[in-house]
Amino acid sequence: MSEIIKVGMADLKTCIKPDGVTTLGLGSCVGVAIRDPNTGIGGLVHVMLPDSTAIKNSNLNIAKFADTGIVELVRQMEALGANKSRMVAKIAGGAAMFASSRPDIVQVGQRNVEATIAVLNQLKIPILAKDVGLNYGRTVIFYPETGDYVIRAVGKPETVI
Repeated sequence: MSEIIKVGMADLKTCIKPDGVTTLGLGSCVGVAIRDPNTGIGGLVHVMLPDSTAIKNSNLNIAKFADTGIVELVRQMEALGANKSRMVAKIAGGAAMFASSRPDIVQVGQRNVEATIAVLNQLKIPILAKDVGLNYGRTVIFYPETGDYVIRAVGKPETVI
């Protein structure tokens, strides 16, 4: 019997097949799902902000930021037996939830997506699929065994990437 593990905002969790991970309320946040297809080890980080270096706080929540949360998720997956050289990722979220009167200001959702892509590129983890941007929130469920990343949004058909 498999379990679906809940990931909160600014949180990350790992799991081993057949379990999955889920997070609710990805607005401007990005849900970064990573797996090692050979082992069925995977995880999900709910990224709220792009860059931890903009915050000066020794009690930093590393899961909150793309630059630290993704690295920590990979570290925890490796501790369970995953191999970084086999890891692949899928991402969702990064919506523009609030209209801005200043189009020159890049929205936090777009910045989160850009930072997520940059960190995954640095780690040499390919992004196999993404469902990002637009103007609506998403709830996601990730199954590391199959790689299915289920995306649900109010008023939209459920999709799997």
